Amino acid sequence: MSDKLLGKNALVTGASGGIGRAIALHLAKEGASVAVHYGRGRVRAEETLQLIKEAGGSGQLVEADLRNIADIQRVAAGFAGGIDILVNNAGVARGQTLEHTTEDEFDAVFDTNVKATFFLTQALLPMLRTGASLINISSMVSIVAYPSTISYSMSKAALNHFTRSLAADLAARDIRVNGVAPGATDSEFLSGIRDNEAAMQGIASATAFGRLGTPDEIAQAVAFLASPESAWITGQILQVSGGMHL
Repeated sequence: MSDKLLGKNALVTGASGGIGRAIALHLAKEGASVAVHYGRGRVRAEETLQLIKEAGGSGQLVEADLRNIADIQRVAAGFAGGIDILVNNAGVARGQTLEHTTEDEFDAVFDTNVKATFFLTQALLPMLRTGASLINISSMVSIVAYPSTISYSMSKAALNHFTRSLAADLAARDIRVNGVAPGATDSEFLSGIRDNEAAMQGIASATAFGRLGTPDEIAQAVAFLASPESAWITGQILQVSGGMHL
């Protein structure tokens, strides 16, 4: 445990597993009280909270369908006492080309990755304390061309612009807004191809280090951006990708 974030209130969306769980755990280890958001996986969210407590941290569970404005307003009301760290991590990935993407798939991606992030952040604006840090979890697919996941890539590119625009808007309140763009990370997002050795090796070979990253490595970057050590950093999209596509 450390005290870098002692006394800070944090909300991590999509924290029931993978990168979100790692982020929640790292923030708690730095001293923050972490609200662990989940949409459906309560058992896994409870596991995240248990890990936080076993590490000596504190937190709570927050259940909400962030595609629903009423749920967003309920979540925001729970932070009437103020919030210092917001990590917009919840997201879905649907890998389809332009030709094969359906309207339902497109809407599912944008409703979760863009709309939910936009309106949750909007609802929490009055609760953000001076010096707060917002971190949006983007992706390397927003920076380089991935036509096989075009709607997902577009949604993450939208988050990048949201990050920069909000950074300019909230600087007067001494609030920082940054993004983290993970590259090939060994998380649930790759579960559909994990048994495909050729595909996994192909993804790993796109990094300078020739391997997949870990959720912990992403979480460490997020914890840095949440800490006072990044006080002079805002409006940036930090690539945490092991040198992907150099």
